[in-house]
Amino acid sequence: MDRRTREYLAGRFGDYYRHAEPTLPPDPDAREWAHIPWTRGETTMVRHQSIYDLGDVSDFLAREAPRHVYFSAARYDDPGAQSMDEKGWLDADLVFDLDADHLPGVDPDAATYAEMLAACKGALFRLLDLLETDFGFEDTSVVFSGGRGYHVHVRDDSLSTLDSEARREIVDYVRAVDLDVDGLIRTRAVSGATRRELRTAGGWGQRTHRRLEAFVDELRAMDEADARERLTAFEGIGEGRADTLLDAFVANPEAVARGNVEAGGPGARLLVEALARETVDAETAPIDEPVTTDTHRLIRLPGSLHGGTGLAVRRLDRDALDDFDPLVDAVPERFTNHSVRIEVTDPGTVELDGDSFTLDAGEHSVPECIGVFLMARDRARKVKE
Repeated sequence: MDRRTREYLAGRFGDYYRHAEPTLPPDPDAREWAHIPWTRGETTMVRHQSIYDLGDVSDFLAREAPRHVYFSAARYDDPGAQSMDEKGWLDADLVFDLDADHLPGVDPDAATYAEMLAACKGALFRLLDLLETDFGFEDTSVVFSGGRGYHVHVRDDSLSTLDSEARREIVDYVRAVDLDVDGLIRTRAVSGATRRELRTAGGWGQRTHRRLEAFVDELRAMDEADARERLTAFEGIGEGRADTLLDAFVANPEAVARGNVEAGGPGARLLVEALARETVDAETAPIDEPVTTDTHRLIRLPGSLHGGTGLAVRRLDRDALDDFDPLVDAVPERFTNHSVRIEVTDPGTVELDGDSFTLDAGEHSVPECIGVFLMARDRARKVKE
């Protein structure tokens, strides 16, 4: 990025910050603060600062106009100390990060930015469902990162002192790492006999049970030949096992409701295993493990700007997530009322602020939000007006 482009972006970021109201985390004076300035060449992070080193955060942002701004998920006794050992770790928020670059099935080189963000939003809803339904977490804060995804902060006193290993166990559950499918089925005594039942009280057992119930409803809506064909599509289930399953499940909805897989014979285990894998594929959330397990992690400040896009880091109300469109709602209003002249060096299509622009290489006059986005992503440079 050349000097003119850096100076232009720093000036416009400063103008944004002079009118912005960043959202400070709880206990801001106990957290480490860090930022990346608009320096030439390699980005250098300035960290190991307390809020007292910064002064008033709004004034600091307007004065320094940083490229990126962070605070620590952790709280410390002395957050401005220059080494982690000297800081005196107290506790830390539980933070989850979803990044579109890491989503299974998403090719960053082929998908558009809009497509990547849409896929990431779907993963966000799956993550929230797991955190709220399976763990019962209530104090969650959702933040659009301004870049490729979302952050979810869980602030709960009962979780804040968890070490990295305990946090990794939560990650493994959310991602269903090494899920014990056999463990989803329990054996219990009923009327003097043993019976194998799918665990229905919670967790991945309950999620698999819901999928089993929906699958059996699907079978009931088919004629017998189609239902048999649907079952025999599963590996290891031939016509004989399919007939046993149809007799046991379709004709006996009470058994399905109880999670009783005994009556289905050997085919029931194979069916449950297959449905468990489908459940994991459809309902896990591909969170970034290091972010959650790192008890010293730095995370973006809501209300700041992302220096790689020029979009705002937005804290989102839970009931507003459905309608949130990051390519519209995270565009700073101060970048929407002017045009700017740029030289495009990486041509292509840009979707932003409800519009789409296909730009060839060369000079163009574009809405400022488009120009800032392309310059921040190093796809264009500022030219003289």
